[in-house]
Amino acid sequence: KMAAVSTVRAAARRSRRFFDIFVADVPWTVSSKELKEYFSQFGSVQRCQLPFDKDTGFHKRYCWIKFSTPEDVQNVFQKDSHILEGAKVIPQRSHRSKPSAMLS
Repeated sequence: KMAAVSTVRAAARRSRRFFDIFVADVPWTVSSKELKEYFSQFGSVQRCQLPFDKDTGFHKRYCWIKFSTPEDVQNVFQKDSHILEGAKVIPQRSHRSKPSAMLS
């Protein structure tokens, strides 16, 4: 069981390199298809990964999204708030930048 958890964590870390944004607080009722449709207004969505919890059968309330171009990603952050099914979702850049870069 523990090995499985560390494998999932490693996969999550790896996938960060391949995705542009990480979206937190995804409502239970929202599917990956709906997420892809929503984020398509900002540009061309190549991939949307919404991890599921095998034990509960529900998704884990976060996802990763890969866009075609950096401009598409910029478009997401031009918008102040993102509402899906009445709930606010929080997109963040998935590429971890160094904290020092954030301060400068």
